[in-house]
Amino acid sequence: MGGRIVALDVLRGVAILGTFGTNVWAFTHPQGVMGFLAGFGSGAGDTATALLQMITNGKFLGLLSIMFGIGLAIQHRSAERRGQRWPGWYLWRSALLLFEGLLHYVLVFEFDVLMFYAVVSVLVAYLVGRSGRVQVGWMVAMGAANLGIVGLITVALLTDVTTVGDPGFVPATDSWWDGVRARVEHFAVFRAEGFLVLPLSGLLFLAGARLFKAGALENSARGARIQRRLVVWGLGVGVPLNVTTTLAGADWFAVDRYVCAPLVAFGLLGGITALVNRMRADAGPVRRGVTAVGRSALSCYVGQNVIASVLCYEWGLGLARRWGHLGPWFTGGVWLVVAVLLVVGASWWMRRFERGPVETVWDWAYRAPQRRSVTA
Repeated sequence: MGGRIVALDVLRGVAILGTFGTNVWAFTHPQGVMGFLAGFGSGAGDTATALLQMITNGKFLGLLSIMFGIGLAIQHRSAERRGQRWPGWYLWRSALLLFEGLLHYVLVFEFDVLMFYAVVSVLVAYLVGRSGRVQVGWMVAMGAANLGIVGLITVALLTDVTTVGDPGFVPATDSWWDGVRARVEHFAVFRAEGFLVLPLSGLLFLAGARLFKAGALENSARGARIQRRLVVWGLGVGVPLNVTTTLAGADWFAVDRYVCAPLVAFGLLGGITALVNRMRADAGPVRRGVTAVGRSALSCYVGQNVIASVLCYEWGLGLARRWGHLGPWFTGGVWLVVAVLLVVGASWWMRRFERGPVETVWDWAYRAPQRRSVTA
C-alpha cells in the first residue's frame, strides 16, 4: 500500500469525538466527577440518558485503542522499510506518551487513557514483529484475563459483594488547584479502571496491528471482505448483545463495557472504513473536519477536556451546576458545542500547519535526543 490511507484519519477523528461522548457525562454532572462516579453504570436516570450512555459507553474508547494499535503497526512498518532497529526509538515515544498522559491526568482530567496506552504500547511493540502464532497466543491470554476480570466483577455485583460507583469521598473541586490535589491524592481511585483493562487494551492494540497488516483499511477486494466480517460480527452480533446487557441492569455493567462494547468497536472500524472507501474523492466539509480532528488527534483529545473543564467546572463558567439538572439535553449540548469547536478549530489549524499544536511539541521532544545522538 502506498500513500496515506484515506480512512485512517477519519477513524481517528470519530474515535476522538466519540470518546468525548463518554467523558462528557463526567463534566456535565451537577455534582461533578464524584456525582458521575457514584452513578456510573448504575442505570440511574431517564430512558434518554440510558440510551445515550449505551451508544457511547466503551465503544469509541475501544475504537481508539484499536487505532493506537494500527498506529503502532504503521510505525513498525516504517522502521522496517528504513532498516531501523525495532523497537528502538519507539520506546522513547512510549515514554513521552506516559509523561504527556501524566500531565493530562494531573492538570486536566481524571480519566486520561494515554498513561495506560503508553504502558501497553511497550509490550505490543515487542510483539508486533513476532510470528502470528505468538501474537495469537498473547491475544488469547489477554482475552482470557479480561474475561476473568469481568467475570469476577459481575459475580461480585450479582451477589451484592460490591456496587458500581460510589467512590467514598467527595473532595472540594471548586477551584482548579483543588481538582489537581484531588487527582493526586486519590490517584488509585481514578486510575483503577485503567489498571483493570490493561489486558483488554493489549488485546485491542494487537488486534488493530494485525487487522492493519491484513489489509482491513484498504480500498480493495481483501479489505472489503474484512470490513464486511467486522460489520457482521461487531454490529450484527455486538449491538444486540450490547442492548441486552444494558437492559439487564447495573449488575451486568462490566460485561456491557468490557466485552460487548469492544466487539461493537470492531464493527465501527469495519463500517466506517467501508463507508469512507465508497465516498467520492473530494471530501465535504464534515469529512474534512473529522479528518482534521484525526490528524491532530492528541491536540483534540487534550483540547476537548480543557474546553469542557472551562465550560462546566466551577473554576470556569460553572455551567454544570446551573444547567446539569437538564440531564441528557445539557450533556448533548455540551458535546455538540465542543465537537463543533474542535472540528472548526482543527480544520483552521491543519490548513496552515503540518501538525497539531500538541503534536508539534511532541515531535520536537521525540526528535531532540535523536539529533543529539547523531551529532555526538
